[in-house]
Amino acid sequence: MEMEKSLRYISHIVKQRGREILNNYPITPPQFIALQWLRELGDLTIGELSKKMYLAFSTTTDLVDRMEKNELIVRIRDPKDRRVVRIHLLDKGKDIITEVIQKRQDYLSEILLTHSKDEFDCLHDSMAQLYKVMIDHEQQN
Repeated sequence: MEMEKSLRYISHIVKQRGREILNNYPITPPQFIALQWLRELGDLTIGELSKKMYLAFSTTTDLVDRMEKNELIVRIRDPKDRRVVRIHLLDKGKDIITEVIQKRQDYLSEILLTHSKDEFDCLHDSMAQLYKVMIDHEQQN
């Protein structure tokens, strides 16, 4: 199906451009993904982050160790259950995520300058609708 191919190609180009942007920052693509999850969902345990990233627990632990060493995140004990350790995004990590996402958005805005406002709005609405349908489908299965 041509739509699947188009989506795959678009995803690949956006991912590649994102990696090029990341080359200017002291984080790896997996660290970027982890920081995005923490920004979006708040503090997570290593187990929760492992599931979101589809990584082994040990791999995620190594990732968190490196991010903590670089002062992007900090481990904090859950005040309700001291046995639980959560990963908390620090300001340095937030700043990097904000900058990288802004540069990615700038890139997409530049690409979409060839579209009229109506075309842009139609594309945005269609993508939002597709995303919603896909999420609904995933939750039913």
